[in-house]
Order: sequence, then structure tokens, then C-alpha cells
Amino acid sequence: MDSEGSRRVLDPAQDGAAFKALTHPLRLTLLGLLRQHGPATASELAVRTGESSASTSYHLRVLAKYAFVAEADHRDGRERRWKSVHAMTSWSNEAMRRSPGGSAILSVLHRRQIEHLQQSLDRHETDLESGLLSQEWQEPSGISDMMPRLTPESLAELWEAIRVKTEELTARDAEDPRAERVVLFTAGLPLAPDPAAGAEPEAAPDPADASAGPDAGSPGASAGDAS
Repeated sequence: MDSEGSRRVLDPAQDGAAFKALTHPLRLTLLGLLRQHGPATASELAVRTGESSASTSYHLRVLAKYAFVAEADHRDGRERRWKSVHAMTSWSNEAMRRSPGGSAILSVLHRRQIEHLQQSLDRHETDLESGLLSQEWQEPSGISDMMPRLTPESLAELWEAIRVKTEELTARDAEDPRAERVVLFTAGLPLAPDPAAGAEPEAAPDPADASAGPDAGSPGASAGDAS
């Protein structure tokens, strides 16, 4: 395992058990809640998830065993509070697919991220409709599904540019009282040509992309596990 600031970098060859621990859906949910909302007790997380406190307590201990969460400062002496150790978990996709069971683990984690996207969209729409979010968020919010033609090198460069710019803007807005938690999903999924469709046309803007907002992809505030 390696770590860089708030990012934890897992090595599939050494951290197989940690990866396996993340495939449990409730553990991913608990980790995501701690990353998004900050420290909480097992009982508080039980209320949020609809699980028993015994269940959330058990799965928090598993996450702690593999250093995803740790004990936080207690408000009193009655119950442990837990916090996320890192804001994001990352890994090498190539190394993951070479490791035993790695492809299956990646599939589970990616599908959990898709579930989180749906949950985030539902909450976003509800927050706008109820007035919990001001209307100034209406225009910059959204999801797009652009399909540019890129080389592997360009896609890697795009990922790095997104990471650097996100860190820059996060630091700039850190003390701004108008700043809100933004669930930012990014996805780069190359597709092989479809033989039934013949030669693919040159890339063009997707007419379905009417959003002024950023492209969809991985959260920062979800379980936070992004490749």
C-alpha cells in the first residue's frame, strides 16, 4: 500500500484482502458516508442505512482492519466515532486485471459507482426542487455523455488534467461559504468498433448532451474508489 496525501494507492499484489473487503456493498456505503459527511458512530450510520447498529459496527471494524477507517475523536465516552482515513482510493487497472479475481472486483466496484451516480442524481433533483440548493446551481449542474476519439495517451492526459484542475478549484473554494459538496463522476471507457455498424464516423457533439455541466464520472464523495 502507498499513500499520497488524502489518496490511498492499493497494490493488488499486496492488498488483495483489502480489495475483497471493499466488495461488500454495506462497507462501500459506510465508507462513502464517512467520506461525504465526516465522522459518525455505528448507531448514526445504522439510522442512515437502515441496518442494525450491530451490523454497521461489525463492518466498520472490518474497514478499520484494512485501514480504510479509524477511530475519530469522541464526543463522549459512550460510543466509538469513526472517520475515513483517506478521501480517495486508487489502483492500477492493469495490475488489477492481472491479479486473481481482479476483474471481478473491478466490476463490483464500478457497478457500485453507477449505483451511487443514480442515488446522487435522485438527491440532487430533490434538493433543487425543495429549495435546499439555490437556483444558482441549476445551470452548472448536469451530466453529459460526450464520445471523443482519443489515443490511450490522450485519455491518460485527460484524467491527469481533471485531477489537477479539481484539486486547484477545491483549494480555491475551501473558505468560500457558498461552496457545496459536489459529487463529480468522470468516466473514460474506450469502445472497440462495432462490426455491425461498419466504420465509425468522425466524432461529433452528442445531440443528447444538453447539459452545461461537467461530464459524468467517478466521487469524489462516494465510496471514493476511482481507478
